[in-house]
Amino acid sequence: MQTAYEIRIRGRLSDDVNEAFADFTAAVKPAETVMRGDLRDQAELHGILERIRALGLELIEVRQIDDAASQR
Repeated sequence: MQTAYEIRIRGRLSDDVNEAFADFTAAVKPAETVMRGDLRDQAELHGILERIRALGLELIEVRQIDDAASQR
C-alpha cells in the first residue's frame, strides 16, 4: 500500500534537480516548491529525504496527505 506525501522545499528547484524527484509532481509557490507523490514505505521516504539533504536543499515540511489531496 502506498501513502501520499507532500514535501515542501525552500526556493524553486531547477529542471535538473526536479528530475531527481521524477515520481513527484511539483508546484512552485512564491518562496517554495511543493512536491506531492506516493511512497511505498518509510524506507522510500527516508531515501527521498536523504536525496534532499545530498542536494543541499532546505526542507521546510514533510506531511502525509490523504489520496484526494494528492490529486490536486
